[in-house]
Amino acid sequence: MLIPHDTRIALDTVVDLMNTAPRGDRDDELGDVQALQSFVHAHKISDVGTLGPDDLRAVLEVRERFTAVFSAPDARIAATLINQLVAGAGTTPQLTDHDGYDWHVHYFAPGASVADHLAADCGMALAVIVVAGEQERLRRCEAPDCGRAFVDLSRNRSRRYCDSRTCGNRLHVAAYRARRKEAAS
Repeated sequence: MLIPHDTRIALDTVVDLMNTAPRGDRDDELGDVQALQSFVHAHKISDVGTLGPDDLRAVLEVRERFTAVFSAPDARIAATLINQLVAGAGTTPQLTDHDGYDWHVHYFAPGASVADHLAADCGMALAVIVVAGEQERLRRCEAPDCGRAFVDLSRNRSRRYCDSRTCGNRLHVAAYRARRKEAAS
């Protein structure tokens, strides 16, 4: 699947945002405004002013809405959720070439909140996936103790784990050990 660079960055941002949510014994990685500021800085989210508690609450709400898109049982439901998300952000497509990046489209309105920025740009990236008929690429790691979100961009849509070097390898080693133990019995 051919995905433009800016869409790929937005998809990575969606996944990273979703993976900040608390899981198991892990705390919420966006537990305060400072953590949100760090997330914005790490993802080079442009045109964001001073952040406050209202921004944090709004971003956490957007994160939950992205989670619903990943959990949608079919494209029609995913499309409805994406449409609501993007419309609520006051989408205003515009071409830009800021900060040394080549021409790309921003979907958020100038001066938009960070939550609207994420909802618009990342929502449109998810729309690209649904329009391409590739919603099944929006996945959760199959490792029993993980559940992290990822977008499967493998050629044959066969990726099962968020990271083959950690979750995938851990499960493969466990299966290997179980087979050896059984063979030794």
